[in-house]
Amino acid sequence: MDKTSFFQDVFEVAKLIPKGRVTSYGGIAAYLGLKSSARMVGWAMNQAHLDPEVPAQRVVNRNGLLTGKHHFATETRMEELLKEDGVEVKNDKVVNFDAIYWDPVKELGL
Repeated sequence: MDKTSFFQDVFEVAKLIPKGRVTSYGGIAAYLGLKSSARMVGWAMNQAHLDPEVPAQRVVNRNGLLTGKHHFATETRMEELLKEDGVEVKNDKVVNFDAIYWDPVKELGL
């Protein structure tokens, strides 16, 4: 799988994350059959601005931390977008992460 098609696959999964929910880099990697490639998913999400329909704010680390916030237009933009989605954030971490976590493996029936 080349980088371009991998990034596109990541973007397509991210587009399926419902408003008000979040997933993790590792969750997307597992769904794509590349469980150990969470970092590559992160690299893809850093390029999500290439496709404005990708809700990159909905992809966080495995603990619910907004580790990708530095790749948004401002330091607070990721949190602002999550709040617009109805997701509560405190100290750069998704509140109730386990309750709103969207697992693509389960949700998309892999």
